[in-house]
Parts: sequence; C-alpha cells; structure tokens
Amino acid sequence: MSTALWLAVAVSALGTLLMRVVPFLWMQRRLNSASGLNNMPEWLGILGPLMIAAVLGVSIVPVNPSAVSWTATAIGLAVTLLVWSRVRSLGWPVAAGVAVFGVVEVAALLW
Repeated sequence: MSTALWLAVAVSALGTLLMRVVPFLWMQRRLNSASGLNNMPEWLGILGPLMIAAVLGVSIVPVNPSAVSWTATAIGLAVTLLVWSRVRSLGWPVAAGVAVFGVVEVAALLW
C-alpha cells in the first residue's frame, strides 16, 4: 500500500479513538470530582435521543425519491413498527423492515 493510504488509515484510526476516549475521560474526571452526577449538564441526557432521531430522519428519506421508493419506505417503516410492538427488541424489527422494503422494491421492478 502507498504511504498516503497508510497515513489516511492512521488518521482515521486516531480520530475514531479520540471520539471514544475523550468523552470517556471527561466523564471519568467529572464523576470523580466532588459534585459527581449532581453537576451533569442537561444536554447530556438529551444527546442520545437526538442522535437516534437524526439517524432515523436520514434513514427514512429514500436515496432516489420516487413513488415506489416512498411506498417501500412507508411499508417497511410500518412493518418495523408492527414487529417492534410485538417483540420489543431491536434486531427483528429492523430485519423485517429491511426485508419488506427490499421485497417491495424488487416487486415494483418486476411489475
């Protein structure tokens, strides 16, 4: 491999490490301080749900918007919510939603 590729891999690895280690060290120092959890910022409790909502919003919008892709997305989302309401887990609903989305897309291409 070329030097530029190795440099890019090293920078990516360092960036990924820092994104995980810096918040961990910050929280560890904050928990060890005298104030502990009583002095935690409010935004920390909101950050997780906001990130999930952002990922959901990006995932719902089709890459190539068309009637078929919007229909497949709506049906896949409905199936995901239906399966989730029954099993209350994460794996099966996502698998079912993706499978139904794929089936609708393929069926529309064949029709």
